[in-house]
Amino acid sequence: MSSVLRDSRTVGELLSDIANDTSTLVRQEIELAKTEMKEKATHAAKQSGTAFAGAVIAYVGLLTLVAATVIGLGHLIGYGWSALVIGAILTIAGAVVAMGAVKKLKSEGLAPEQTTESIKETKAWAKDQIRR
Repeated sequence: MSSVLRDSRTVGELLSDIANDTSTLVRQEIELAKTEMKEKATHAAKQSGTAFAGAVIAYVGLLTLVAATVIGLGHLIGYGWSALVIGAILTIAGAVVAMGAVKKLKSEGLAPEQTTESIKETKAWAKDQIRR
């Protein structure tokens, strides 16, 4: 006895089924990508808005503290030198904070990871279907 399964469909019908299945999978992949990108964009927008609000509040507080520091240090070394020293320190601190935020945003990435993985699986499935 033969253990080979026989399919009663013709080659044309099999190719048609593969084409239909592939088309359906591609549409599903596109929908998954759209959904995933929308979720990531919404998350990024919310986080950006929150970060901006926090930055504005911190900026107002920082201006107050800077003014007080310049005045306090100005009594010791002069107001011009005091403003220069404090300005340099704040510029360096701001650059460090900004670079850290950019690095974090880059590491999170906005690429649709689930969709990419799903496309790889679909590609493997399609190759397997063609081999049969």
